[in-house]
Amino acid sequence: MLTATEAKLLEALEPRAAQEGVEIVTIEVVGAKKAPTIRVYVDHPDGVSFDVLSSSQAWINDIMDAIDPFPGAYTLEVSSPGIDRPLRTAEHFVRFAGEEAAIKLSAPVDGRASWTGVLAGVEGDEVLLDADGARVALPLSAIKRAHVKGTIDFGS
Repeated sequence: MLTATEAKLLEALEPRAAQEGVEIVTIEVVGAKKAPTIRVYVDHPDGVSFDVLSSSQAWINDIMDAIDPFPGAYTLEVSSPGIDRPLRTAEHFVRFAGEEAAIKLSAPVDGRASWTGVLAGVEGDEVLLDADGARVALPLSAIKRAHVKGTIDFGS
């Protein structure tokens, strides 16, 4: 799910995140190689307030300055996971069981690399998804990207 660079950044940030009571949901490195954008998505048990974001931005920036992950300039963005929350770990798939999710695979399962359905948890090394009237087991190691499909109730 994460590139080698993203995994290395996550490894550098997770110990401090635990001290701060913040979860690093995922990290993305996007954009040009000469001036990439590093996106760090954080979550907090009480929700992601402005205070959580600003304090996280400060310590994440300090760590990034210390490890200097890219020669030259880069942009750091720290944000909440949002309504379409990324799913990265087995624990994420368990926590959001019952929610609709979109999953992209690196290798097809049953002839498909893109799946949308209701998360039914994790069994061993596989994510269980109820899709198209059947339960499918998707290898966690084959998941490239996954996110909860957020819904908004407009109170109709």
